[in-house]
Amino acid sequence: MGLVATRSTDPKNPNGSGVLDSVSKAIIEQLQEDGRRPYAAIGKAVGLSEAAVRQRVQKLQDQGVMQIVAVTDPLTVGFRRQAMVGINVEGDIEPVADALAEMGEVEYVVITAGSFDLLIEIVCEDDDHLLEMINKRIRALPGVRTTESFVYLKLRKQTYTWGTR
Repeated sequence: MGLVATRSTDPKNPNGSGVLDSVSKAIIEQLQEDGRRPYAAIGKAVGLSEAAVRQRVQKLQDQGVMQIVAVTDPLTVGFRRQAMVGINVEGDIEPVADALAEMGEVEYVVITAGSFDLLIEIVCEDDDHLLEMINKRIRALPGVRTTESFVYLKLRKQTYTWGTR
């Protein structure tokens, strides 16, 4: 299944390229429904030629506004444990965030204001893997003061249709 994530991961352009016009938003919405939808079908839906859609999609990707990726269900590919981890840091938060972002099991890193300095989402094979991640890798990072884990028991909703409405 294809997915369009409209959150920018480009550090030079963290908020995307600014406000998107209605046609770009419509293209993104089409791709969010089906990331493999042919450009000709998208063009018909939004009133552009196939070539114009192709150019807009490429521009949106080049600007870091969106990316088209395959999304898996972690349970079906052998990862039976997911958790959100709140982390408090002593000193500069960014080096810790960067180190966490390099870990393969870490799917999401956000610097926050509030009870935690960082929130991360991790995907692990099992509880032993989760324990190793928290105890030996995350807590071992210089600057990490405390962690609090929120283990997922059941996922009720996960959507990627934000960013256009």
